[in-house]
Amino acid sequence: MLIRTGDTVQVLAGKDRGKRGAILAVQPLAQKVVVEGVNIATRHLKARAGRTQTGIVQLPAAMPWSKVMLVCPSCDKAMRPMSKIAADGTKQRTCRKCGAVIPAVKR
Repeated sequence: MLIRTGDTVQVLAGKDRGKRGAILAVQPLAQKVVVEGVNIATRHLKARAGRTQTGIVQLPAAMPWSKVMLVCPSCDKAMRPMSKIAADGTKQRTCRKCGAVIPAVKR
């Protein structure tokens, strides 16, 4: 999987098709991602000790990672990244459309 936390992705299918957002969390065993501002679910939270917010809360829910596509930061298009070996021997994500190296975003 070449999608990481902090990457900008575009939703391919579902009620939020076409929307873009940053990845908040990746769940590799479940093959799901949580995207900021997409797939919003309503939860009813009961008051408990230590909980800051109670009542009806809207939170982004996980969605399958096959329904999102990485957006290249340089050409601003949705694309499938490919892996290339750099001159120093490290593996890098590269855009298939423009050939630019996609940097790892740190959160």
